[in-house]
Amino acid sequence: MPVRYRALLAAATLASGVALVAVTTTPPASAAVVHRVLFDNSKAETAGNADWIISTSQPDPLGQNANPTSETSWTGALSAWGVALQRTGSYSLKTLPTGNTITYGGSGALDLANFDVFVMPEPNVLLSTAEKTAIMKFIQAGGGFFLIVDHAGSDRNNDGYDSVEVANDLLTNNGVDNTSPFGFSVDTNDISSENPVAISSSTNPVINGPYGTVTGSIIRDGSTQTLNKTANSSVAGLVWRTSSSQTGTTGAFFTTSTFGSGRVAVWGTARRSTTGPGSPGTRSTTGGTTPPARTPRWR
Repeated sequence: MPVRYRALLAAATLASGVALVAVTTTPPASAAVVHRVLFDNSKAETAGNADWIISTSQPDPLGQNANPTSETSWTGALSAWGVALQRTGSYSLKTLPTGNTITYGGSGALDLANFDVFVMPEPNVLLSTAEKTAIMKFIQAGGGFFLIVDHAGSDRNNDGYDSVEVANDLLTNNGVDNTSPFGFSVDTNDISSENPVAISSSTNPVINGPYGTVTGSIIRDGSTQTLNKTANSSVAGLVWRTSSSQTGTTGAFFTTSTFGSGRVAVWGTARRSTTGPGSPGTRSTTGGTTPPARTPRWR
């Protein structure tokens, strides 16, 4: 695989986050601290032809293969992401399976209080009031939240709500802060094909992560974000459409922010996080010459 395609996916939580096209081939050495990451599969992330999971073994992907060596070691459109994280030795990965509820401060093993980062890859079901409050409280207390949203009309389960609407409902109707708490909203659009570019920065820890320097990404049916620095001055667009001003407020494709003691990242497409072998009957894996997103260092 060309060096250019060794991109990383990561929630911008501590010093690094999503890299979309990065220049490096070798993952960094394992850190002493093990970061606990929970991937969501409770909101129809595998509905229709979607397959946004790291493994079919849930909650523990190690049940499928305890020593994964490549993306084919686990089954799911996000398996390459999961395997890349697992192989660093710095992450403990779990999935919240279908039928479960998102909680914070409870006694369950999959309660958000037991994790450092929560990843929602294209949720397709509206969150309950309690779930939205749980996510907000988790972030506020220092958790990392990585939200991946697809394009308008991506209603995989035909319940009347796509991932854009699910995301904006969380941002505006969460019961903790309904006034653009992260300083961004998700645009109701569908960009068919573009190659957005990253900001030029030698100091931003997400753009300059341990997997290399981010130069850009690709959109093949995705959405963007609109920023509101008045609502949250920490919000920052890091990857932008080429037709947009990187000092403006519209046309961001990957955005980071903070809320309370926690950190937030949003990416405008689930497809670019796809690299692994999909579950049987799905079509959500990338193909052709589209560069896959190789995964990162989070937190």
